[in-house]
Amino acid sequence: MYAALVALRREPILDPELWPDGPQQDDLRRLLGVLLAVVELEITATTRLGSDQDTDVAEVLLGWSDQVGPTPGLFANVLANRLQRTAVQLMGLDEDEEEGGQTPPGRMASSMAVVAAADTLDADLNFQSGDIDGVRQALGRAEASVIEIQQSMHDLRVAIGDAQEE
Repeated sequence: MYAALVALRREPILDPELWPDGPQQDDLRRLLGVLLAVVELEITATTRLGSDQDTDVAEVLLGWSDQVGPTPGLFANVLANRLQRTAVQLMGLDEDEEEGGQTPPGRMASSMAVVAAADTLDADLNFQSGDIDGVRQALGRAEASVIEIQQSMHDLRVAIGDAQEE
């Protein structure tokens, strides 16, 4: 993984005191995160959603699909994993700027929308595999997220003066 990052000229700078022997097997997840960021930054630099470059986005998605393959379960699992990472990242944005340690309502609504999507996808995967209890659990989590989305959207409306606090 480190060699791939070196080849891309995007290797992370490793503190020699913490990594005297360079990256080790235990660093794989961190290096995967670095590689993921490099790839996402490159995609962002070469594509713009909603612009005239929708063809570029389609090409990226075709390449992604070619690599993941046609297995619906794997395809959905990779997407669910991405959604979960996105939700966690949304909650971690600008932590130093948060007032009183609370997540701003717009960010909370966005994060919960992503969580709802991941849990709904999980419910579908469980349904496809015949795990009805898993469907129920995933739907319960998704429904709780939808409630949080609505509350956070209301909180944002209160913040801009479009609604009264309840």
